[in-house]
Amino acid sequence: MTPTAPPRPAAVRSFVLRGGRIGPGQKRALDELGPRFVLPFGAEPPDWPALFGRDAPRVLEIGFGMGDATAQIAAALPGTDFIGVEVHPPGVGALLARIGEAGLTNLRIVRHDAVEVLQQMVAPATLAGVHVYFPDPWPKKRHHKRRLIQPPFVALLASRLAPGAYLHCATDWQPYAEQMLQVLGDEPLLVNTATGYAPRPAWRPQTKFERRGLKLGHGVWDLLFRRR
Repeated sequence: MTPTAPPRPAAVRSFVLRGGRIGPGQKRALDELGPRFVLPFGAEPPDWPALFGRDAPRVLEIGFGMGDATAQIAAALPGTDFIGVEVHPPGVGALLARIGEAGLTNLRIVRHDAVEVLQQMVAPATLAGVHVYFPDPWPKKRHHKRRLIQPPFVALLASRLAPGAYLHCATDWQPYAEQMLQVLGDEPLLVNTATGYAPRPAWRPQTKFERRGLKLGHGVWDLLFRRR
């Protein structure tokens, strides 16, 4: 009898796939704008200046959702190039539609797992910043291991930041904010720019859900760290 090989451990991922219907506008944006603005995943860093048509500071956003804040930030900071990483097709289609509506040229999308994008497509010490806004808090204790902000991932993020570059996280779940503060504070390559939590930087627009939550008395916590 041939012995059975032990099962391979599941790969660590930065996301959980969820269903979602793609609307006609999102589908049209995927078809028409996807070939220009959605980059294929690659096993080595691409020529980013060639892809953007210039050599400018680059900021990577992980999990942009439906892309509203991402598009607003890119429009407000035309001198910075943005790389949005998202796996969910409706969100990619929605951001592509915003790119078309606003005529944005400083934004590209990679539809792939952020862990592998950082490992393979981003060279060490090359990013001017990283945005991680409102990642899934996984509130149940047995699911905490699924949270994105964990020591190994933060070490990877820090290694891709250039000296003096920033890592900006935000969450509306206080227990997750406390974990983020602990994990980021323990990373030797990072230093907190504030005493504890930071004021919301001007570049991060408030979402409608955030504004609604604030009116109801819910908290939002920003964390702003810099690479040593």
